[in-house]
Amino acid sequence: MIERFLKQTTFTSVEDYNKNLEFIIPENFNFAYDVMDVWAEEKPEGLAILWTNDQGEEIRTTFAELKEQTDQAASYLQTLGIGKNDPVMLILKRRYEWWVVMLALCKIGAIVIPATHMLTKHDIVYRNTRASVKAIICVDDSYVVSQIQAAMSESPTVKQYIAITDHGKPIPEGFHDWQTEWKQTPKFVRPAFVNTNDDTMLMYFTSGTSGEPKMVAHDYLYAMGHLSTGVFWHNLHEGSLHLTVADTGWGKAVWGKFYGQWFAGATVFVFDHEKFNADTLLRQMEKYKVTSFCAPPTIYRFMIREDLSKYDLSSLEYCCTAGEALNPAVFDKLKEKIGLNIMEGFGQTETTMTLGTFPWMTPKPGSMGIPNAQYDIDLIRADGTSCEDGEKGEIVVRVGDRKPIGLFKEYYRDPELTREAWHDGLYHTGDMAWRDEDGYYWFEGRIDDVIKSSGYRIGPFEVESALMTHPAVVECAITGVPDDIRGMVVKATVVLGKEWKDKAGDDLIKELQQHVKKETAPYKYPRIVEFVDELPKTISGKIRRVEIRKKDAGEK
Repeated sequence: MIERFLKQTTFTSVEDYNKNLEFIIPENFNFAYDVMDVWAEEKPEGLAILWTNDQGEEIRTTFAELKEQTDQAASYLQTLGIGKNDPVMLILKRRYEWWVVMLALCKIGAIVIPATHMLTKHDIVYRNTRASVKAIICVDDSYVVSQIQAAMSESPTVKQYIAITDHGKPIPEGFHDWQTEWKQTPKFVRPAFVNTNDDTMLMYFTSGTSGEPKMVAHDYLYAMGHLSTGVFWHNLHEGSLHLTVADTGWGKAVWGKFYGQWFAGATVFVFDHEKFNADTLLRQMEKYKVTSFCAPPTIYRFMIREDLSKYDLSSLEYCCTAGEALNPAVFDKLKEKIGLNIMEGFGQTETTMTLGTFPWMTPKPGSMGIPNAQYDIDLIRADGTSCEDGEKGEIVVRVGDRKPIGLFKEYYRDPELTREAWHDGLYHTGDMAWRDEDGYYWFEGRIDDVIKSSGYRIGPFEVESALMTHPAVVECAITGVPDDIRGMVVKATVVLGKEWKDKAGDDLIKELQQHVKKETAPYKYPRIVEFVDELPKTISGKIRRVEIRKKDAGEK
């Protein structure tokens, strides 16, 4: 498959990859037709999806079967008046139908807007209004349905509401019944014209660690941009069974459960569950013999606190992480327990993977790796000049005459915000890092998260990494608190392991402070330590430090 889209398909070194990665870009590329339907023709019996849930149900779908289902779904959506350029919001959790609908919408040229099931009425109205959403397809969850119904009167652009229910359940008022209606549609006929490469295929409302969500618009080549994600970073092949832990409302779902994995011809493994439990997840990996695994650092933090010798993970070949920087202590612990490295990657809702640790590299625990050759990455100072090795700066993408494959088109309907992030030939990520002498990048934090205390600039991640090496700490967040003398002081908000919870108090605070002083420069130690049961997070698993700061400032 990938030989259709790359001039060279295998690489043996960083130099080889950087020099020879070159895409073959077809006219009017469409992932559903040019990848998935081709697999259905060339590998009809190949397993595309292995889906299971916490109720023990199981679905195994071949590429040929998936083509039939997506054609049928595309025909059904057309009968509802949905077509080219129509924005359609999906709130489907990890329901099997999400994969079918995603491909069906691609086949008719509609714009898909994946969304989390935790949206409130206000969130739904905001999205419907800002994007002129024409249809909503949702899971039949009482909370989700109630919030959508509450938003109906304030959502004039939405013409169709479709619920995917379990068989036999009543259909929510005002909704079409997916389960019965989609099977009663005429044979699908591919539209005469579906898309250009520049058309909008996909939009995400950012998870929003600060401010109102932005609408990130991606073109049809965004899918191709993830070829390197699945084939090279995840190191997948046709025999792989890949599990990425991600809700379908988060951009990481298409990083790890969709485009790149199917470019590789791998099987996408889905575990549909209501509540994360490390033991349950590990049992699923053991039962189905998962070969490749990707999850945010939060998941690994809980996994390594299990007795991993209880699970047969012998089928597991490869581990990756993204979503937030990985603490070296977590890397070391997993390596010790199961003998595998965690290969880190970095990117944003606005990009595909921009930095990564590839199979032909030796990972450095805690490093994001090197620039993906798709992108011209640099670190810059506040004045726009390039940083030297060892110097902290903002990660930017240098954009020449042609937009890199995978970089977003724009913030939809917001040219001012687009210009703010993308100007003078640079896309500004807003993330800080430094680069070592080997070209590896090391995350420092968001620009807004950097703490200025007594003249020092302190990145939260370096203090968090120091704290994470203490056995009491499951996870933590470092923020700045205003201080009359120092300007700001460092605060640690800490989640303790269950065996340490009854020790929370002044003695443990002093112990953690002393521990940080030994692990990193003493001026970085947290002068304030707060113990909590959990940290505020986005749906993607990123810590919402802004929420902690607002709480400390007495804001709601």
